[in-house]
Amino acid sequence: MLFKRPVLDRIAAGTVTLAFRRWRRPTVRDGGTLTTLAGVLAIEAVDIVAAGRITEAEARLAGFAGRDDLLASLGPAKGELYRIAFRLQGEDPRAALRRQHDLTDEDVAALRERLDRLDRSARRGAWTRAVLRLIGERPGMRAPELAARFGRETAPFKADVRKLKALGLTESLEVGYRLSPRGRALLDRIGRDIEPAPRP
Repeated sequence: MLFKRPVLDRIAAGTVTLAFRRWRRPTVRDGGTLTTLAGVLAIEAVDIVAAGRITEAEARLAGFAGRDDLLASLGPAKGELYRIAFRLQGEDPRAALRRQHDLTDEDVAALRERLDRLDRSARRGAWTRAVLRLIGERPGMRAPELAARFGRETAPFKADVRKLKALGLTESLEVGYRLSPRGRALLDRIGRDIEPAPRP
């Protein structure tokens, strides 16, 4: 469940606490959590709702000026319409990790080993350093363009970037990615690691 940047800002401010989505199958559940750029959301309720039952107040709590704007954003009817109630539970734990840039030798060794493990498990061979370098050189470049540099499909490439994000090395932008302070610090330390370069 994705949110646009203006809505994320209002979630962080506590003024948006509802979302409406058309799904064939819900992607979140009651009692679960969802990690977003605004922080970790605690999912309090996921209910099927009829479009005609949505109120103006609910539309505003979902970040819209009114009910008509909300309904227009949903597009053609595909699947059930769900109302998702949530609250901001706390900061994304990865956010604090991304800010940790004063790396010790032990930190660097541990991260290098994690990257090596990702490389060894990939059928296409080593990829982690090259992806980190390209994101560092092209912050904000769209994921399809980044993926094309490696001759890859976008969806699996984005899945790999999420693995780097889980290590606190990258962060998502409204469009594309950038290295986190931790990622930049690591790349400075391991910049001489050898790995195939992406396509020009």
